[in-house]
Amino acid sequence: MRETEPLIQETLVTEELPSGLRVSVIPRRGQRRTYATFATYYGSIDSHFRLPESGQTVDVPDGIAHFLEHKLFEKPDGDVMSDFSRLGASTNAYTEYLTTTYLFSTTEHREKCLEILLNFVQDPYFTPENVEKEKGIIEQEIRMYLDMPGDRLHSNLMRALYVRHPVRLDIAGSVESIRQITPEELYQCYRTFYHPSNMWVFVDGDVDPDRVIAAVFENQAGRDYKRQPPIPRILPEEPPTIHQERIAQRMPVALPMLAIGYKDPVENLSGPALARRELVTDLMWSLAIGRSSALFFELYEAGLINDRFGAQFEAAPSYAYSVLSGETRDPDALLERIERGLQKVHFDEKALERHKRRHRGQYLALFNNPGQLAYAHNSFYVRQVDLFHYLEDLDGITLAAIEERFHEHVRADRRALSLIEPEDAKR
Repeated sequence: MRETEPLIQETLVTEELPSGLRVSVIPRRGQRRTYATFATYYGSIDSHFRLPESGQTVDVPDGIAHFLEHKLFEKPDGDVMSDFSRLGASTNAYTEYLTTTYLFSTTEHREKCLEILLNFVQDPYFTPENVEKEKGIIEQEIRMYLDMPGDRLHSNLMRALYVRHPVRLDIAGSVESIRQITPEELYQCYRTFYHPSNMWVFVDGDVDPDRVIAAVFENQAGRDYKRQPPIPRILPEEPPTIHQERIAQRMPVALPMLAIGYKDPVENLSGPALARRELVTDLMWSLAIGRSSALFFELYEAGLINDRFGAQFEAAPSYAYSVLSGETRDPDALLERIERGLQKVHFDEKALERHKRRHRGQYLALFNNPGQLAYAHNSFYVRQVDLFHYLEDLDGITLAAIEERFHEHVRADRRALSLIEPEDAKR
């Protein structure tokens, strides 16, 4: 299938292979750097599921998706990163709530790098010895996250907003949970979630789409994959109410850090409905407290925020929330001024049209950054949102829709706070 982006005429070539693996390529003539990802619809919230063939229920320790991501880089003859380095390429991976993604970026040896990416992700190597060794490494990483104020600010907010949903848990798990992980559990999760039917490849660069697809097809042909049905994921029923109003923690920071979260009730949105929800909510926050808003200017002039303060909305079928966050010299005063300002916010037609143009410009700017474009594509794909049609609803969004969304979403009974205070702050 070949699609053309209507605004800037970029092309996306997509093919689904017999194994179920989807391959998407954006050919960019003259682009020096090629960026490729190999991703699976498997993230930190997937610790309770049913095996797609047998229906057997499986529970695994929290943090196992992130642990598995680490382990795939290790092979009997060494570390995969050195293979990419010898070709002048860089590689990395990351685990999020919904997905795990492996990637490389290179200016040469594109086909060889793609071959290495496909092979190492599809050839797991777990032993009791290397799993035990990895536990010590990840334990250090977890303890490092516990010492990072920005990470604690977000994690504490998730624990305040959510009662049961696993989005409230740290992506890496806890020291206690990763100590329970066994090679057998890793292989079980790998066989379930790292099946091509649950994965996709994305390549952006000066490449021939037909050659890329043929290379992936050849790689898959020798692996004897049969299509796998969708994986039933089991999530607890999450109430619309928050878990607690406020979580505060003292850490070695120069200024307090405040995050204000607003929780959306679960509506199982995906595809165009989810895309529209994101567009409306993003525009709402831009108008209410974006950099060009009267409220942002008021807070900035009062010395309560700096230019790093911002609002963002994140949504998936099983969770959605907004976060307003930044550093502030006086968290209580900032909260009070934000609450008061939001109560009297006025949405303006001309400002809405201006922010629509800005939103469109930000979207088009993705195509000038291969890494951000790949991230956006993967984030959209797993939520069944079409990258090339993401902005189709933008022009039709009205002030009435913004105002309705504001009153629906910005509610005191669904608001929680996370605060990081300096260690020497007065109580």
